[in-house]
Amino acid sequence: MPSSIPQTQTAGWIQDPGPDCVLQIRKDVQVQSPSSGEVLVKLECSGICHSDCMNLAAPGKYTEVPGHEGVGTVVSLGEGVSQELMGKRVGIKWLWSACKECSNCKAGKENQCSKQKNTGRSVWGTLQQYVVASADFVTMIPEGVKSEIAAPLLCAGLSLAGAVSKLSPELSAGDYVAIVGAGGGLGHIGVQIATIKGYKVIAIDSGAQKEKLAKEMGAVAFVDFAKQDPVEAVRHLTDGEGAHGVICVAGSEKAYIQAPELVRNSGVFVCVGLPPDTFMFPMSPIHIANRGLVIRGSSTGSSKQMDELLQLAVEGKITPKVEVYDFADSPKILQELQRYEVTGRKVVRAP
Repeated sequence: MPSSIPQTQTAGWIQDPGPDCVLQIRKDVQVQSPSSGEVLVKLECSGICHSDCMNLAAPGKYTEVPGHEGVGTVVSLGEGVSQELMGKRVGIKWLWSACKECSNCKAGKENQCSKQKNTGRSVWGTLQQYVVASADFVTMIPEGVKSEIAAPLLCAGLSLAGAVSKLSPELSAGDYVAIVGAGGGLGHIGVQIATIKGYKVIAIDSGAQKEKLAKEMGAVAFVDFAKQDPVEAVRHLTDGEGAHGVICVAGSEKAYIQAPELVRNSGVFVCVGLPPDTFMFPMSPIHIANRGLVIRGSSTGSSKQMDELLQLAVEGKITPKVEVYDFADSPKILQELQRYEVTGRKVVRAP
């Protein structure tokens, strides 16, 4: 690697994950070298996602360095990587790499590859100064999109672009879509994306700040689950039948237990939020069959959807609410996310 790149760096580090684990900020973490087909990215900023909390809590399932919404500049190339990538501003997403050979990859659905690697789970994440990425799977960040705006689009935005796409072909423009967790980092971008697609969005969350944000993003109604019964409220707004589609972004068990009652018969339910993996979907097959429900899962979107999303950002149609913090604030932000206290998305600057 070039001599200008240090051997050690500052990084967010998880030691002994478990219920009480708190992210450490360490200044002695080794800078990794890019192998064949990889690049080294000098990070500019990284979004922090609620799913990064899983790194803190789940021993043995994730890496020591969380984060998967990184934007920075390519500063070193591994063997076989095109020189054209040097100096480019790129994004590092949840999908770190895919096999390129399975049926999903060949169909352009690399986000569903069963052999994929994930940033922050399979390899060290983006809460570090220098991040190794797979050259074929970085996203080129277009001019006209600020890095702190691009960062949350790499996961929060792409996850909801994928989720909203799963409402098709059953739903049409003008149909009602309820988004559970609409005021958070993923949800508020989902409100914008669904509104652009022509759906009437019912935002479900709690608090005046989240209500204000959801309505700014285009929601036609806001339901505060702490003040009213969401099921009754949604049915009242939809002629008694429920929403045509529901996207559950919230990761709490309570949200998943209640959310299936928000969707009308023959509607579409999209799972996005991540409750503990011991929690099972709270409906019996007989109810799903009798109601004719379509249940889909979406963890992230495709590379094509990523490019479309960035183009919408260039055009000013997608405008995530972002607050930028110092890297040292990362542990506090993760704790706030664990308590569901974050409105919009928080992004940290690399040291």
